[in-house]
Amino acid sequence: MSVRALVVDPAAPAAVRLGEVTDPVAGPGQVLVEVSHASLNYGDLNDARSGRVPAGAVLGSDAAGVVVRAAADGTGPAAGTRMVALTTGAFAERVAIDVGALAEVPKSLDPAKAVALPVAGVAALRSLRAAGLGPDKTVLVTGASCGVGRFAVQLAARAGAHVIASVGSAARAEGLAAAGADEVLIGLEGLRRPVDVVIDSVGGSQLVAAWQLLAPGGSVQSVGWTSGEPAVFPPYATVGPAKSLTSFVIEGEAGTDLAVLTELAAEGSLAVEIGWQGSWDRFDEAAEALRGRRISGKAVLEVASARPQA
Repeated sequence: MSVRALVVDPAAPAAVRLGEVTDPVAGPGQVLVEVSHASLNYGDLNDARSGRVPAGAVLGSDAAGVVVRAAADGTGPAAGTRMVALTTGAFAERVAIDVGALAEVPKSLDPAKAVALPVAGVAALRSLRAAGLGPDKTVLVTGASCGVGRFAVQLAARAGAHVIASVGSAARAEGLAAAGADEVLIGLEGLRRPVDVVIDSVGGSQLVAAWQLLAPGGSVQSVGWTSGEPAVFPPYATVGPAKSLTSFVIEGEAGTDLAVLTELAAEGSLAVEIGWQGSWDRFDEAAEALRGRRISGKAVLEVASARPQA
């Protein structure tokens, strides 16, 4: 028996095609999930083109759906539970998922919004935590109109920090002040005073500029590199009072943090902006819009199953 999935194919226009893979079998400590929605991240596109996810393998990390088979060992949610997860191979009709990688979706939260939370929300939450977020901090978020950026702005503001949001154009600044940004800048133009925390998803020259703005004892968390440009630091830029540039990756089980994020979203304390939503048959369209930076917030794929929902 097989299921449909978005698999890596270097010959396809976006290096991804809709195909079929073997129906997954849940192992120990796993549930089987019928997926209704998936969320596309910039990193997924890089994974497909770079070879980090091999040809023929299922792409994706963000999935939402319903548990159709509970874990055999009795752990995790029961069959029929709505859930969201951060897991490998998420872009398929059915996925076997570790119970520690998922969280239940509250009844009041649309699964299309819940599925926007795993990679972007967890990255924002954990990078701010790692940087030492606090109410006395000044936080700079670059690429603030993207999924990670919008969540980072809101979470930092919620913690009482002074938040500076940096975007690439005036059009992409929309909604960031309402989300909690105290200042919204195009690039880093005009920013002169030091900042304590930088959540950077742009890389390149903007990462260098952000580093130079960092106060002693401050931290830059490098969560992405959408510019695709090299970062060239001038001589002695890294010599002086102690501060840090840290590479960031999501490690370990995300279920606990996902539960926090879904509750915040359900109660209206964390807004989820969906900039593109459509059938996964339109993957190429979503990928092109995301890579071309024409999406503010998240791109959500509707998983159209070829068979009735269980």
